[in-house]
Amino acid sequence: MSPVTIYGLCAVAFMMAMYALERRGRIYIVGFALGCLAASAYGFLSGAWPFGVAEIVWSAIALLRLRRPATPPNSCGSVGASVVPRVRSTGVTPAPASPWTLDRARVLDAEDPIGGARRAFSMPPGVVYLNANSLGPLAAAVPARVRRTVEEEWGVTLSKGWTEHAWMEWPLRIGDRIAPVIGAMPGEVLVADTTSIALTKVLGAALRARPTRRVVLSSTDNFPSDLYVAMGAARASGAQLEVVDRTELEEALDDRVAVCCLTQVDFRTGALHDLPRITAAAHRVGALVVWDLCHSAGAVPVGCDAHDVDLAVGCTYKYLNGGPGSPSFLYVRRRLQRELENPLPGWLGHADPFGFALDWEPAEGIGRFLTSSPPVIALAALDAALDVFDGVSIDTIRKKSKALGELFVGVVADAGVPSIELASPASAGDRGAQVSLRHPRAAELLAGAADRGVVGDFRPPSLCRFGMSPLALSFEDVWHAAETVADVARSLG
Repeated sequence: MSPVTIYGLCAVAFMMAMYALERRGRIYIVGFALGCLAASAYGFLSGAWPFGVAEIVWSAIALLRLRRPATPPNSCGSVGASVVPRVRSTGVTPAPASPWTLDRARVLDAEDPIGGARRAFSMPPGVVYLNANSLGPLAAAVPARVRRTVEEEWGVTLSKGWTEHAWMEWPLRIGDRIAPVIGAMPGEVLVADTTSIALTKVLGAALRARPTRRVVLSSTDNFPSDLYVAMGAARASGAQLEVVDRTELEEALDDRVAVCCLTQVDFRTGALHDLPRITAAAHRVGALVVWDLCHSAGAVPVGCDAHDVDLAVGCTYKYLNGGPGSPSFLYVRRRLQRELENPLPGWLGHADPFGFALDWEPAEGIGRFLTSSPPVIALAALDAALDVFDGVSIDTIRKKSKALGELFVGVVADAGVPSIELASPASAGDRGAQVSLRHPRAAELLAGAADRGVVGDFRPPSLCRFGMSPLALSFEDVWHAAETVADVARSLG
């Protein structure tokens, strides 16, 4: 072969070698460049100067390659970047050249604009808590605030506390604190009762506002307690509950439907409903919509005002961290407040609560949906827990929430444990703040993870739920948790 052909083949070989070495790391490129320089010296000394010149050129090219950023393929970039690992329905399969490393988690923590919020929570040492979808962690300010309410307010002022500390106004005042978290306006949210009672109120009000329509529409994957309440409210109004698959909701909306009752985030899988689209579809046929925001409030933007939401309810003990059994909240759009009637009227929702008139006259505004005395001590705990949301955008919380979920799914995917199946939507934009996995021995998996400090939640027969509170967790926490879950699953076979 001619020298030109030989040098051409060498060039191709060198290109392939450099590409392969580059994939392995920068140190290999340095070695390649030094080898080329050594070969160049040999070429000049032996009289083969074209070979020596070629080696110098290849050494220079290799060194120039070092100037390129060393970002791994498919890097997730900033905190909110969207990188979804390849997931098969039969299991979670590792993606090539994964960015889901501990070092990457630490970089994300360093870039996290709300990372300091973790200091506002009191967590047991050695525990990574991924069960905020069931009960949020304890905000550090809560114990002192409850103690002050009990000892200094109730203990000292006794019954005068109703006026001196404005206890009667707390349901509306604290409702106004929740309003920006769900995208509502002041005067559209109150805190009282339980979620089921709040749902009974708004469904009953919606049915009375549409007396010629006799259907309450919901989906088969709605929270069962919501369906029980909807069934009871429908029966009490002479209507009926119709339940369809979530994919058939828009088709089922017609002029028979008085109200559509749905949960924005599915409690089993975390699947996210398209709230703006469904709300608009219901309005096109003249129906009202009630949204259950239990798994949304504090983790997912709702946009009640922006999306013309009619009515909503939600608990405060999940991502709002109000504590076990903390009262629910209720939202009524301002333009509907005068039109809708509270089906469970009580003295506190009266226009003149202390007038004790025999006839019912509803208060103005959202206050008409109050029924009885507020749970002051529970409201004190919730009020303190809400401090952590001050000055924090729900969009920033959502950005971190999605990134935490991507990290968790990515680390589990990299582990390549065939017995684990992703039960949640693969795209972070299609789920709330939780990731659900299926495993044939789910209860044992969660017990084993808990023994190693990772707390999740079991739903029979095979569902493991991991609800991540964006304000209370670091990326490093979630990385270690995912590694632990995968390791325990691998040990179970």
